[in-house]
Amino acid sequence: MIGCIIQARMGSSRLPGKAMKKLNNEIPMLKFQLEQLKFSRYINKIIIATTTLENDNFIIDFCEQNNLEYFRGSSEDVLDRYYNCAKKFEFPIIVRITSDNPLIDPEIVDKVINEFLNSKCDYMTTEYPKTFPLGFAVEIFNFKSLEKAWKDSRLPSEREHVTPYLIKNKDLFEHKNYSYHQNISHLRCTVDTDDDFKLIEKIIKKIETRPIHLINVVELFQNEPRLIEMNNHIKHDGYERSLKDDEEFLKNTSHEKNN
Repeated sequence: MIGCIIQARMGSSRLPGKAMKKLNNEIPMLKFQLEQLKFSRYINKIIIATTTLENDNFIIDFCEQNNLEYFRGSSEDVLDRYYNCAKKFEFPIIVRITSDNPLIDPEIVDKVINEFLNSKCDYMTTEYPKTFPLGFAVEIFNFKSLEKAWKDSRLPSEREHVTPYLIKNKDLFEHKNYSYHQNISHLRCTVDTDDDFKLIEKIIKKIETRPIHLINVVELFQNEPRLIEMNNHIKHDGYERSLKDDEEFLKNTSHEKNN
């Protein structure tokens, strides 16, 4: 059983409600992502993992209206949400996808899954080193590794971003990276802001094939390079903000010990 867990929430400091925001006034961003992922040949089940916050009832309503399975957990401790979701649905292998990546390519997802299944690693990613554009990230790990991360992670960044403990502890987990044949990590197809959202709207209007593959997006950018300028000024700094929270956490912990 290979389970895909999509973390989704309505709360976003830069683009509130983005998961349910309709692309070109037609389809919620989360639904478009699910339409992409349904072409995967390896994923057996997809779960939407949202929070217990009242605002995320919108996501639950969407799931129930579309007969989608979901899980509700912590809004801050996303690692806890992931762990308890994977435990409830008994996933031995977990594919991690975030809802701000609507163009996720099912072909890439399947290639990474296939590589994971044929290797002996605990954790596989497309991110270290980065070669894929922002918005096409795939992470895969086994439940045993997720459980250890859940038990041992202490820092805010480790709890909020799910996999930093796996990434940092290469002595504990066997790692493998899946790379693209060229480095195009400067391209940005994730959604953090309204400019990001508008670019995705243009992409799905201009590319008629479904699912949309990364190669389609690359060809579009080659033909219309000005599209890249729509959001290349935006900084992707969520993890960096969490590292500042780590500093405060460690400072407070040290202060408590000294007292």
